[in-house]
Amino acid sequence: MGGGAKPMSEANRQTGAKRIEAAQTQPPKLLDQLRENLRTRHYSIRTEEAYLDWVRRFILFHGKRHPKDLGAPEVQAFLSHLAVERHVSPSTQNQAKAALLFLYRHQMNMDMPWLDEVVQAKRSPRLPVVLNPGEVRVLLDQMEGTMALVARLLYGTGMRLMEALRLRVKDIDFERRELIVRDGKGGKDRVTMLPNLLVAPLKAHLDHVRRLHERDVAEGFGEVYLPHALAEKFKIAPRAWGWQWVFPSHLRSTDPRSGKIRRHHLQPESVQKAVRIAARAGESVKPITPHVLRHSFATHLLAAGHDIRTVQELLGHKDVATTMIYTHVLNRGGRGVPSPLDQI
Repeated sequence: MGGGAKPMSEANRQTGAKRIEAAQTQPPKLLDQLRENLRTRHYSIRTEEAYLDWVRRFILFHGKRHPKDLGAPEVQAFLSHLAVERHVSPSTQNQAKAALLFLYRHQMNMDMPWLDEVVQAKRSPRLPVVLNPGEVRVLLDQMEGTMALVARLLYGTGMRLMEALRLRVKDIDFERRELIVRDGKGGKDRVTMLPNLLVAPLKAHLDHVRRLHERDVAEGFGEVYLPHALAEKFKIAPRAWGWQWVFPSHLRSTDPRSGKIRRHHLQPESVQKAVRIAARAGESVKPITPHVLRHSFATHLLAAGHDIRTVQELLGHKDVATTMIYTHVLNRGGRGVPSPLDQI
């Protein structure tokens, strides 16, 4: 007889079928349930990934024990480990706590009053890094192409990096010289200015983006991600020109949630890298990130005499106290007081 595989017995076949049936009827794992809950509540995919990662780390830290068997001491031990041994920043530690809060309150529906008592790291007040106009000019001169346009938009409008990358064609009003920032920090919309110097390059950029979009449509693609089930409500919207990203990626990719092949917007890491390279080429001694351009926008507007409430509105700050930090940056030396050394 040949060396082929032996036929499966009826008993083995039934056992295999029972295992498959058991796997299909088994409830989803905790992390899968958590992912579904985050998507139902319309959390961004970046927040989803971060929360899942923190919950996974929390479980591994405590020897793969289920969170329902853990309590305040274990949460405190994990957060203390992050601060003392891993030396994470307060904002990182607070993000980990937010993930665990979501897990216990919204996923496991457990009333845990002790969660409010877990010590939360406090951010030390820090003055923002701000470039003077000459330093901004040197930085922008080192950049070219799409990355240069993004950087100029950040400095010219005060937008956060992700707000600029999530900008859609329909939210640019060339006639009124306005940009509408949708779903900014805190889930709020706001309006900011469109600099005159960016009108022509932005229009030229959109001409290129439109040709790219038309080519995608011709090849059977061209859909863009729409939030909150808008794609189901407005069937033609995903391919509509107005809903397309202003700064689309150079490559199409698979959407991790739907599995559809789409052209996403540029990745923030690409812009961050371009700014770092430009800062190095310009021989800047300051630590420059894309967010520094937002700080510089606010500071330069206040230095030009514009009202702080107007700047607060343009930046999208909930509290004017947040905007007030830029008034400290404006002060010269010891709060504008001349040094006695200069009086000799």
